[in-house]
Amino acid sequence: MAPPVGATDLQFEYFDLFVPIRKRLRLNSRATNVTPQLHRVTREQRAQSLGKYGNFRGCTIWFTGLSGSGKTTISFALEQILCSAGLPAYGLDGDNMRHGICSNLGFSEEDRQENIRRAAEVSKLFADMGVITLASFISPFESDRLVARRVHEEASLPFIECYIDTPLDICEQRDPKGLYHKARMGKIPDFTGIDSVYEVPSNPELIIHAGEHSLSRCVHKVLQYLYEVGIFPQEALHHLGGGVRELFLTDAELAALRPCLGSLPTLKLNRIDLQWLQVLAEGWASPLSGWMTEKEYLQTLHFNQLIDECRINQSVPIVLPVSTEEKDRLEKTPSIALTKEERCARQFGTCHPGHPTVKMILESGDWLVGGSLNVLERIRWNDGLDEYRLTPMEIRQRLVEMGADAVFAFQLRNPIHNGHALLMSDTKDKLLSLGFKKPVLLLHPLGGWTKDDDVPLAVRIKQHLALLEDKILDPDSTLLAIFPSPMLYAGPTEVQWHARARIAAGIHYYIVGRDPAGIQHPETGDYLYDPSHGSKVLSLAPGLGSVEILPFKVAAYNKTTKRMEYFDQERKDEFDFISGTRMRQLAKQGRQPPDGFMAPKAWRVLANYYSNLQEKGSC
Repeated sequence: MAPPVGATDLQFEYFDLFVPIRKRLRLNSRATNVTPQLHRVTREQRAQSLGKYGNFRGCTIWFTGLSGSGKTTISFALEQILCSAGLPAYGLDGDNMRHGICSNLGFSEEDRQENIRRAAEVSKLFADMGVITLASFISPFESDRLVARRVHEEASLPFIECYIDTPLDICEQRDPKGLYHKARMGKIPDFTGIDSVYEVPSNPELIIHAGEHSLSRCVHKVLQYLYEVGIFPQEALHHLGGGVRELFLTDAELAALRPCLGSLPTLKLNRIDLQWLQVLAEGWASPLSGWMTEKEYLQTLHFNQLIDECRINQSVPIVLPVSTEEKDRLEKTPSIALTKEERCARQFGTCHPGHPTVKMILESGDWLVGGSLNVLERIRWNDGLDEYRLTPMEIRQRLVEMGADAVFAFQLRNPIHNGHALLMSDTKDKLLSLGFKKPVLLLHPLGGWTKDDDVPLAVRIKQHLALLEDKILDPDSTLLAIFPSPMLYAGPTEVQWHARARIAAGIHYYIVGRDPAGIQHPETGDYLYDPSHGSKVLSLAPGLGSVEILPFKVAAYNKTTKRMEYFDQERKDEFDFISGTRMRQLAKQGRQPPDGFMAPKAWRVLANYYSNLQEKGSC
């Protein structure tokens, strides 16, 4: 064999190591007295003992594309996600195969055909066992990929061709193994993309643009496809943080529907209805496709779960009340007769009209309208805060951009004092000690309706920003966003909704405090709900996927050290519990809180707000 034109002897010898002559004889030898043996265990039986979900899910996803396109990176990331969700998967990488089963093959056309044939046969065996096989091979020739497909189809196994469509210039920029550089120098002849053709797949099941999109987005697209074809089950999707079901129409769907909009019946929504519409449209309540039907409403009211496809925590009804007149006008719309007293008793543990949400329910329409929604456009409030109203998918993307490897969420409807800051900082330190490199706090204040004496959203956001500016909270590892849900004041029942909704944003940990979503008893002024039950119930609640609940210690002001510390029963006389009511009273009176209770800049935001109210005579 003559060396390539322009190549030195050393360069030729380097390449020749990959083309052993002895393999020719082996390829010409074929077994003629071998009979395939049939298994006694069916695929369905094997599936029952493999993975968490039963049902046979064996298949091969064949990642093809140029060297450096991202095949292995995507397949290994996907392997990690599938296995963490309880689905057996294995990444079958081309380089690894060439170190083992294909170690006696080179890169001639004949050898490449044999390499792909062997890889296809191995993939078929894994898939037959019930494993989701993630095969990453350049496989540049259409004919070879068709062989791999035929191997699977003849065994009645799904074969999913996934073309990683990354431009050559990007692959060359990446060049993690330095192969393109060597190929350009003439050290590696017949290198795919340089002097050997790559035949673009003519009809792949998936096309991934890994040169344009993030790794997270590429993996999500493959997962979405697996979900659509039934390989990735709904329960596993929820375990991972849920499939986010946005209800917005695409531009094409909106254009097709627009001519009909004028003839459709209308229903006027109040502000709280619109807030719930935003919750549904953005996917916070996935997999709900709209306001609850009677079946979903009853599951929520009696079981605190949606249980159709899998068990997903849903502790609060998301419903649209209408009057009898409106119900009659919407004749054909599915509607539910509402027994208000039962709903209030089950959801709030009281029917007392002094409870603000109970009062609204009792005064609302006697019927609920349920059904799927097509939302025409993003809901904007134009109040200067829309930049913080991030959808679950936007939050996920921001977290990827921040490099987060662990996400912990803190839900609040009050201003942040130094006790809260202590808790959030300690949580971050705990995650760092567990080996995470970039834990990120999702600071996620509730942005929907709250009762009149709560601090307004705009003031709270300004106060939170002051804490970030003063670096009381680390701005590099904190994402401030607004959660659009209205407040319900339903205690342990509502706190399940608060945790469950954040699953859509991709959180891993959820911090829950004392008396979450609590309120005073409308008659006695005592706690309506046991203040310790919120964290206990949340830790026991079913259907929250893999989110870990972090009950926080009670922080109080230490009068001796003049700072917020975790309460110590043995030194109880040193501590002062400064309630939200007392904090607001201090601000209204223009008085300063004790040193160390809240950052001065953050306190000034509150003090100025209440001072302005005093001047207007509203406080």
